Amino acid sequence: MSHHSKQWSADVTRYSDAMDLQEHIFESDDPENIAKSLKKSAEESDRRKASPFRSAMSMLTFYINRAGRNLSSSKRETLEATKGELRKQFGH
Repeated sequence: MSHHSKQWSADVTRYSDAMDLQEHIFESDDPENIAKSLKKSAEESDRRKASPFRSAMSMLTFYINRAGRNLSSSKRETLEATKGELRKQFGH
């Protein structure tokens, strides 16, 4: 497998219409903090095509899916709780 094909998910984040994220935001253990950062990034992004809510939720889901089995159960719980926090912060 070539280096490029191994790095496709990083390329999606870097070069697509994805948002610019705060560094290491997904390492936080605080769903409210993660949601707040995703919301800010989504609202400030000039590269997104969807609404800020959809962009933030999509980026979170993308991260969860790409981490797959490498995600600990506690980290998965934190990130799943972040989905609810995003809905709350966006009023959905």
